Amino acid sequence: MDSLITAAARALAVGDVLGALQRVGLRDDPPALALRGIAMAQLGEHPRARDLLRRAARGFGSHEELARARCVVAEAEVALAMRDLQGSPRTLAAAAAALEARADRANALQAHVVALRRSLLLGRLDEAASALAHLDTRGGPPALQAVAELAAAELALRSLRTAPAREALGRAQAAAERAGVPALLAEVAEALAALHRPAARRVHEGGEQPLNLGEVEALMASGALVVDACRRGLRAGTVWRPLAGRPVLFALLRALAEAWPGDMERHALIAGAFRTGRPNETHRARLRVEIGRLRALVAPLASIEATARGFALQPRDGRTVVVLEPPIAGDQASLLALLADGAAWSTSALALALGDSQRTVQRALAELEGEGRVRSIGRARAQRWLSPPLSGFTTILLLPAALPFT
Repeated sequence: MDSLITAAARALAVGDVLGALQRVGLRDDPPALALRGIAMAQLGEHPRARDLLRRAARGFGSHEELARARCVVAEAEVALAMRDLQGSPRTLAAAAAALEARADRANALQAHVVALRRSLLLGRLDEAASALAHLDTRGGPPALQAVAELAAAELALRSLRTAPAREALGRAQAAAERAGVPALLAEVAEALAALHRPAARRVHEGGEQPLNLGEVEALMASGALVVDACRRGLRAGTVWRPLAGRPVLFALLRALAEAWPGDMERHALIAGAFRTGRPNETHRARLRVEIGRLRALVAPLASIEATARGFALQPRDGRTVVVLEPPIAGDQASLLALLADGAAWSTSALALALGDSQRTVQRALAELEGEGRVRSIGRARAQRWLSPPLSGFTTILLLPAALPFT
């Protein structure tokens, strides 16, 4: 490796992108193309970065497997930044194995961290937790340690464990300060600020109360019967009843919880759950069936009693009933939470992360675009969706596929 390549690599390691480009910006040999690709990625020119990295990988010979593996890892990180989640994780795993076999521990760690962050982005938290348990960044570059700790903090926050998240963010801040990379320091500061922002709203008869993540965690541990509209389920103590896949039952439960300690009138339940303002005997029969299903589901935690007007929720063991609402009003809260990171998402990536069909996501985006809450750039397959950053609160509880509380 010549002196210019070495100097450019060192410049990129400390975030000096322009210094790196001054050394290799006019060169087209594979090592220079790879460094130019990394520089373009740091400048936010992700399509150009991907093209340069692919050209570099093709340029390395069959005997240069180590260099090709490094290009694969860099391209995977660029794909993550572009929210291109369609690639196979096997390619990245093979590159990590090749790097480990050749004692390139730093780049192998980078590959594992990219895979971990991809799992988090897709909401595969069990997979991310397993990857994190096998990740050992001791002795690695400080910047890589900071990114790994940020991932650990996000995993803890999405499991509503704020104390481990604070500890991980403290370690991330220390590592970012050692690395001296301004972008990393800013990312850690943003994650620390999220701990203090409203994450949900506690709805009660007199109005609503904003709660940060620590307050939500304390509420969940209080033993109250919590109807959680952020994660679509029912929580009491250590018992969790998910209802994300049963929207009618959740709508009924939410309405009954909002009326507690009183009852909810039958016509109001039908209008909210079945989306009709003119109920007939069919709707009333269906209401009785759905209430029966809901009774069976919540039986260990509460009973549902018939009244003269309708139905009432009666928690067991003298528990109080709490309704927890998202900080963002509307049915598209999870979609807006994904777009809140400021990155440009394709509809296919959004569908993959949310677990919905691409057509469902397209309809939701069209609705939000009509309200002026999102905008698109590009056309056809190159179309991407953006949303203004949602300041003032954190969307961590709205991200998809969150783990049940433990």
